[in-house]
Amino acid sequence: MTQMPDFVSLNGPDNAGKTTQLARLTERWDGFQPLGAVHEHDPETWARVAADGYARWWFETSTTVELTEMLLAGHAKRAAAREAGRTGLLDRGLPMLLAVATATCVVKDGLTVGEAFKTVTSIASSRTRAPETSILLLPSLDAERSYALTSAREGRPWTGIYPAYQKTLHAVLLHQTDHGAYTAVVDCEGRSLDEVHAEVLDHAGLAQLTDGSPR
Repeated sequence: MTQMPDFVSLNGPDNAGKTTQLARLTERWDGFQPLGAVHEHDPETWARVAADGYARWWFETSTTVELTEMLLAGHAKRAAAREAGRTGLLDRGLPMLLAVATATCVVKDGLTVGEAFKTVTSIASSRTRAPETSILLLPSLDAERSYALTSAREGRPWTGIYPAYQKTLHAVLLHQTDHGAYTAVVDCEGRSLDEVHAEVLDHAGLAQLTDGSPR
């Protein structure tokens, strides 16, 4: 029996296919405990900052420290909800949360990706990290094409600061891959959902599933 990690996370930009693949993993093995996104585990805090407009708080009034700390606090509460003996299934794991904070820092504070990445990493450096298999789904390995694919899937135009944020997020994710932030990176371009799922299963340690147990 393969020793499964405490957590498996699926990561990627908006419309990369995370929700679809998370649902498939949940159905594939009953040892997974779906834990969702960080805001689900700290709803009062997130509702409070959204009182005067969620986007305004996120991109205008919050500081990088405040946003990063909130994401990390929600992540810690989510991790604490994992039942003993099960593998928590995360919608955006720790590396992705740091990517989100980094991209926000770039568009809000005018830093380069490298500068923002160092800023956010330093904020998170003192946190204990639980074992996590982090799988990054990328619509394309080219940042501009990746953004074009995901924005087209949205079905309606992104407005305001959000296009700049999403473009920056794609660049941050590629920056992270260059620094080995993720356990595995799945290039989804030109591949079917089944093909992507097979690779996700492999990276999650479930490729040889037979009787409902990872081997």
